Amino acid sequence: MTLTTPGAVAALNSDLDGAPARKLPKRRIGRPTGNSAGRRRWFGAYGVVNIVLTAVLSIGGIVMIAPLLWTFSTSLKTREAVFALPPQWIPDPVMWENYVRVWSAGPLLSGIVNSIIVSATVTIIGTVTSMLAAFAFAKLRLPGKNVLFLVLLAAIMIPFPTIMIPQFKLFADLGMVDTLWPLILPGVFGNIVMIFFIRQYLDSVPDSIIEAAKIDGAGYLRIFFTLIFPAIRPAIAAQFILWFMAVWNDYLAPIIYLNSPEKQTLQLVIASFNATYASQTDYPLIMAASFIALIPVLAVFVIFQRQIIESVALTGAKG
Repeated sequence: MTLTTPGAVAALNSDLDGAPARKLPKRRIGRPTGNSAGRRRWFGAYGVVNIVLTAVLSIGGIVMIAPLLWTFSTSLKTREAVFALPPQWIPDPVMWENYVRVWSAGPLLSGIVNSIIVSATVTIIGTVTSMLAAFAFAKLRLPGKNVLFLVLLAAIMIPFPTIMIPQFKLFADLGMVDTLWPLILPGVFGNIVMIFFIRQYLDSVPDSIIEAAKIDGAGYLRIFFTLIFPAIRPAIAAQFILWFMAVWNDYLAPIIYLNSPEKQTLQLVIASFNATYASQTDYPLIMAASFIALIPVLAVFVIFQRQIIESVALTGAKG
């Protein structure tokens, strides 16, 4: 059987006709190859779709960012300007001293420090334990691991208010009430949602890579941090941000365990601001504290936004 290729056919034609062979035109996938009218219609329809999508996404972006802009605008207003009609998006005058006054109006600094301690400790240590647990469930040969994984997933259906009283009793017996330990200890052992997400993500990693590394004498920890971690880093970054936001914005657990003002997290401090200064119609002070509370979350998102985009792109490519 003789195999023919475009190059072979062109060479044969050249020998037969005595003339140099012409290169066949390359066809571009996804674009019309008809007349100019068809191309104009295709590009016209493509341009209309792009314009509509851009307009819809722009409107959605404005709707999403408007509350943030209004929070920042209100934090720079006077008390009277908050109730002005029509509403002022650009404050006049601009009261930058609201951001100076907020630090002496309550224990804001200690609240930020406590929230950073809790959020950073839980998410960093908990992410490491979640990654290792997901790796064990996905790639290691363990007896009964599928049953154990199903039991772990079933725990997602148990709401926190169900275990709230027994958990408080446990930490009270250990003498940890009014400390940050009840907020830290449950999270350092991992996050069920993160374990599930990373385990599903690890299914795309071939087992042959792990087997080859084991033959070369590498241990499981070295295999994970050298071979597996770089491949799943975008997924870990996306889950890290979601978990950090959840811990940073948590209000129920801190209000149960924390009593002393110097032990309170930032969300409790802002709640006390709202209870104290809302009656005085000092909404600029409350908005200033709220905007300061948003800055760490925005900073974490900006740092890891590239990994989030890569995670979404890879997930779409797999689908």
